Amino acid sequence: MKKSLLPVVITAVITSLLTVFIAAQFGSKSYVTTGDQQVKPPVNYVGYSGNHTSSTPPADFQPAAEASVKAVVHIKTKTDAKQVVVKRQSFWGSYYEKGWAPPQMGSGSGVVVSPDGYIVTNNHVVAGADVVTVTFDNRKTMDAKLIATDPSTDIAVLKIEGDNFPYMEYGNSDDVQLGQWVLAVGYPFTLDATVTAGIVSAKSRSLGINRTQSSAAIESFIQTDAAVNQGNSGGALVNTDGQLIGINAAIASPTGTFTGYSYAIPANIVRKIADDIIKYGAVQRGFLGISYKDVKNSRPEEIELLGLDKQAGVYIAHIFEDGAAEKAGLQKGDFITGINGTAVSTSPELLEQIAQHKPGDNISVKYVRDGKVKNTTVQLKNLEGTTKLIKKNSKAKMLGADLETVSRQQAEELGIEGGVKVMQITDGAIPLQTKMKPGFIITGVNEIPVKSVEELQNTIAGQSGTLKLSGFYPGKDGMYYYGIVLSE
Repeated sequence: MKKSLLPVVITAVITSLLTVFIAAQFGSKSYVTTGDQQVKPPVNYVGYSGNHTSSTPPADFQPAAEASVKAVVHIKTKTDAKQVVVKRQSFWGSYYEKGWAPPQMGSGSGVVVSPDGYIVTNNHVVAGADVVTVTFDNRKTMDAKLIATDPSTDIAVLKIEGDNFPYMEYGNSDDVQLGQWVLAVGYPFTLDATVTAGIVSAKSRSLGINRTQSSAAIESFIQTDAAVNQGNSGGALVNTDGQLIGINAAIASPTGTFTGYSYAIPANIVRKIADDIIKYGAVQRGFLGISYKDVKNSRPEEIELLGLDKQAGVYIAHIFEDGAAEKAGLQKGDFITGINGTAVSTSPELLEQIAQHKPGDNISVKYVRDGKVKNTTVQLKNLEGTTKLIKKNSKAKMLGADLETVSRQQAEELGIEGGVKVMQITDGAIPLQTKMKPGFIITGVNEIPVKSVEELQNTIAGQSGTLKLSGFYPGKDGMYYYGIVLSE
């Protein structure tokens, strides 16, 4: 029995030794064979920590998070009860009925951008508010003054009194790359300062949401998957260096809570708008003097007719007479493909680059005409067709009326919180486009209440397009609405 097992044992030992020998000779050369070719498999070093492996070490968010929460504030707003006129229907027709809108409370976030207390937030966070307060992460609460708003970009600037406040430095949002890590910092659901992380999912997104508050909306959002919810509006989008690269403004959600997509206004736009408001009291908006089309905002027949699917860039559909583009030699049919060395292929990308400049600025425009690449320099103009900076009250003058703040006594007699009285009709948009008469009391612009000439100026500063003026005539029933267009 033992003799019969001996050959088997000897064979097994010899086989094992042979296997070890072969492995020693060829084990250092690993190949994957595909067909008749021998190809080295793709191999990357990986780190190992506990049960986790990764090809790159995870980003350290701690320094950026700790610095950010100190400069991001919780904004609380209060809107007083207001008298309103509601249109109702009956068997005999429509009629107007006076009533009162109850007081309202609101909440959002903001970012301190200077040591002397200037704060950037969203227009929709503070629009119509009578009282605004801000609270830091250390519980310190202060009253804030609204300096001005820009509904076109959904930006507002507040000011608190004092100095040496913690603040955030701006980063260059043009340098933001797809896939890079970002933090969203704010006060969702009125919670304490909250930090979430994600990556940049897309750039230059246009949602159409700003058109609800401005007919001249500018949108070129940074899309991320960092969790953002109600109350995060106006908060910071931060890179891993702790720089402000965007102001969180919106989410795409069927439920009203975060479902995977959040949107931030690029910091380069925010900085320009805020700087204009702080320095001039109004947004200094430069215009190319064109209307445009791209593949995303055109009908199929337009795409085929104009060749939008064959040429990258933004198609010039119309050149305005005496505009900046006409003076620079641009023509209808040209495709704009770059601004100051930055490639543009969609209208949001074009708007984002133009929005960073003011009237009088010279910009380099790269374009394609008849298949040839060309360059030109364009000096941007303002809404009035010049290169001068527009003063805060210039657009109020464009309305074409002498205005006066309703006195407190008259406001009490009329049963209103305040308003702007049209004293005299002069030259401008109102007499050209409406039948408004002297004595009209303006109480709102684009559904935003105004109680003084200064509030009216702040509301329309930086806007173009259609304005809806609402108000009433003392002694007459019902509300009146007048639509006017401020455009190039």
